[in-house]
Order: sequence, then structure tokens, then C-alpha cells
Amino acid sequence: MSPLLAGVLQMLALIVALGLVYRPLGDFMARVYSSDRHLRVEKWIYKAIGANPDSAMRWPAYLRGVLAFSLVSVLFLYLLQRVQGGLPGSLGFRSIDPDQAFNTAASFVANTNWQSYSGEQAMGHVVQTGGLAVQNFVSAAVGMAVAIALVRGFARSRTTASGGGELGNFWADMVRGTVRILIPIAVVGALVLVACGAIQNFAGIHEVGQFAGGAQQWNGGAVASQEAIKELGTNGGGYFNANSAHPFENPNGFSNLLEVFLILVIPFALTRTFGRMAGSLKQGYAILATMVTIWIVFTALMMWTEFHHGGPAFDIAGGATEGKETRFGIGGSSIFSVATTLTSTGAVNSFHSSFTGFGGGITMLGMQLGEIAPGGVGSGLYGLLVMAVIAVFIAGLMVGRTPEYLGKKIGVREIKFAACYILVTPALVLCFTAAAMALPTPGHSMTNSGAHGFSEILYAYTSGANNNGSAFAGLGADTQWFNTTIGLTMLLGRFVPMVFVLALAGSLAEQRQVPETSGTLRTDKPLFSGLLVGTIVIVAGLTYFPALALGPLAEGLAS
Repeated sequence: MSPLLAGVLQMLALIVALGLVYRPLGDFMARVYSSDRHLRVEKWIYKAIGANPDSAMRWPAYLRGVLAFSLVSVLFLYLLQRVQGGLPGSLGFRSIDPDQAFNTAASFVANTNWQSYSGEQAMGHVVQTGGLAVQNFVSAAVGMAVAIALVRGFARSRTTASGGGELGNFWADMVRGTVRILIPIAVVGALVLVACGAIQNFAGIHEVGQFAGGAQQWNGGAVASQEAIKELGTNGGGYFNANSAHPFENPNGFSNLLEVFLILVIPFALTRTFGRMAGSLKQGYAILATMVTIWIVFTALMMWTEFHHGGPAFDIAGGATEGKETRFGIGGSSIFSVATTLTSTGAVNSFHSSFTGFGGGITMLGMQLGEIAPGGVGSGLYGLLVMAVIAVFIAGLMVGRTPEYLGKKIGVREIKFAACYILVTPALVLCFTAAAMALPTPGHSMTNSGAHGFSEILYAYTSGANNNGSAFAGLGADTQWFNTTIGLTMLLGRFVPMVFVLALAGSLAEQRQVPETSGTLRTDKPLFSGLLVGTIVIVAGLTYFPALALGPLAEGLAS
């Protein structure tokens, strides 16, 4: 079997698996977030944190819950790292330096999981399991809660019993997402990964053999459980520096496909949840069609550029094999790289810096689209719904009528919130990239010069601002400059857009439903999905094309 055919078959198997769980998982999540019941364990949690899960929140209160919980999480994780040296199970590792502790705390709370350290050489069992793994669950649950709040904004109105701008209860949404959705699926995923050969223990550091350079040492850890939620929650932070290219995290081809499945399953299924809660499954299918179209096109482009024979070395190897793990091949690496950069995962089973110039550009562009195809857990759905608002507004300008979406008028207030949302991330990426290139010190961290060196910097801030967490690998990011600026980028890129999403949700929930007329744009048809794809591509292209031309495009044309 040719490597290309193997990659195509993996893609088809992935599509079938996602299709089988799409309906039951999407409907289940809709029931979870619409239920009035509280499980016993959830009641214990509410009592412990002093929250009333039955009190309805308007958007400012919902936002305060998101920010307060995230602030406490950052402080807790920062302090846990700073005292690591005195904790049991630290494996002899010292406490983390202040700048790196801040960067890591911001990273995991923001669902970015950018790592400027080698996990097996810096973090002990307590920090890995009690700190990082916990944030893998709750940061994902926060993203899902914000997405559900926006869906309620579309579904509710002043004429409904739960209208008047109320978006639900943040504490109930966050706890339910963790207890009822993320934990059960992660447990099953971890068991399957253990069966595939991923490790799950609390072993200390031990030698595994003698080599020419000396003894090789490895430490154990609760790897399978962290790996499962790392992918399921679109987090991406690895237990080991090699991330999902490490055999302890990703042992074989089947586990590789399983991990891609875990990355994609909730973001895709949330479109069904959206359709169910909004009262129109066709609207969910239209959003799903947009996501699937972009995902398939990007995967096809990635396979083409990585299998493309551009010289004798590629001809002999059968494609661009540099940086690829031989257990997965070019096909498995291409599928994984697109999945992890079109979502906010950032896990890697190959090294994007070693991809072809155009291949590296595809991973970068996937993040710059806003990671909405299907995007991160929760963040992908609310990001695409904001883009749908923009697309409806553009369509309204074309036909000369007030735009509407799901029975809500898109007025000046709503379009201001949507415009601010799409401007935050590019501003962070381009401004910090420009500052890093203009100042003398940050440039010393680049392994490469020229277009590829610029791509290392651009990729780092693109990854941070979009809460992805992957890296071009050639950048030495463990410096005070990068730890601080990327840390700020991750926090601002995560929580400032949430402000505008929740403000938009509150504004929509305060409106009355507008009845459809003969002039209403049908947003559940293929025409609208095509318009939405075009809007996404045009907005990203106009924003990032000059920067991409200096980096991956210049490198690709020169090779």
C-alpha cells in the first residue's frame, strides 16, 4: 500500500468514526446543558464552592464568573509550580522560575498549553497531575460554557420564560461540562490508550539502557489519562517534550488515529448541540458543513504539499519525510497537523518547523482563520457563530436590508461586538511579532535566519494568541521576553474575545424573535455555508497575507 493511499484511508476511517458519534454525542450535550437536574456529585461541588446553580445570570455576571474562576486557577497553578521543590512526588525537580511559572499557568488556564520547558525534565507528578491535568478539564469546560451561553443568546428572547438577557449559570455549565461530558469520555479514552501501550503510573526516574553518550533515563507518570484529556479538551500540552510523537504518549498508528478522533469529536458534535438548542437542526448542519469543508480542503492541501516530489531526495523518500515520525508516516502526520492547528489543540506528532515551506504555512493559516474548523472545544463554535454574524451582515449590505440570524436582528451593537472579536487576535499576533523582530534580544532565540526564522516568531505569537500551543520548535522560547509576552498574549487572546462573545450573547438574548419573511436570508442552505467559508478566508487573508508573504510563502517559493 502506498503512503498516500494509507493517508487517504485513515482520513476516511476518521470521517466514518466522527459521523457515527455525531448525532448521539451532540444530542447528549444538548440534554446536559438544558437539564434542570443536578447530580449528587455536582451538588457537593456547588456546596464546596458556594455557588447557587439555579440562579440565572445576565452576561456581566456570567463573565465575572468566567474571569474570577480563571484568575484563581492562574494563581493556584503559579503557586503550585513555585513550591514544587518542596512537594512530594517532585522527582527531585526544583521549583519553576517565576517567568516560566507565569507562562505555564497562563498557558494551561487559557487552554493554550504552550510549553517552554521539557515536561520530563521539569515537572513532577504533583504539578503534572494535580495542576496541569486538572486545568485540561476545567479550561475546556469554560470554553464549552461560553459557547453554550452564546447559543442561549440566539435561542432565548424577551418573549420566553428564560429570556430578558439571561444566559444560564456559569458554575452549573462549567461543572456539568466537566462531570458529565469530559470526565466520562476521557476515562474511556485513557483506557484505550493504555491498551495501546501508553504508560500510566507514578514511577520515578529510572535508567532504560546504556548508550554511547551515557545512560538513558526516563520518568514515568499518569500519561494516558493526561493524554486523553489533552486531546479531548483541545489542550495539547504533552507529558514529554516530544509530545504525541513520543511512544509513551502515542504508541502506534491506531492510537494516533484515536487521538485525532478525540481532538475533533466534541467541536464537531457541538454543532448538533447548537442546532438542537436553537430549535433548528438545519442551522447546525450549515455550521457543520462550513467546518467540514475547510477541514477537508486543508487536509488535502497538506497531503499534497508534503507528498509533492520536489527533488531527488523527495523522490527517493516518497515525500517530505523530515520531521515526521516513521510510525505514522506522512499521511498520519498531515492529518494530525491539520487537526491540531484547525482546533486549539497544539499537540504534535511531528515537527511543523520541518514541514515544507507551504506545509508550515498551512498549519499557520489554520490557526489564523481563528481555529474554527472545527476549532477548540467551545471556542470553535462561538468563533464560527461570530463569523456567521459577520457573514449575515455582509449579505445584508448586498441586498439592502437589515441582517437577521436565527430570528435576531444584527444591528450596530451586535456588529460592533463581532468586529471587536475578530480584531483582537490579529492585533496581538502582528503587534507582538513586530516588536520581537524590531528589538535586538528576541531575535537571538531564533535557530534559523531569513524567512524561516521570521516564521518561527510569527508562529509563536499566532499559536499563543489563538490559544493553540504548538510551536515551530526552532525557537528558544524559554526567555524572560517570550515567557512574559507569550503569556500575556495567551491570556488576552483567550479572555478578551470572551468578553465580546458574552456581550453579544446578552444583546441577542434581550431581543424579541423576528418572524421570517420572504426577504429573510436562509442561513440553513448551502449558499450561506459557501458565503461563510468565503468570509472566513477573506477576513484571514486580508489580515495576515503580508506577514505570511514574508515567512512561509517566501520560503515555499524559494524551495
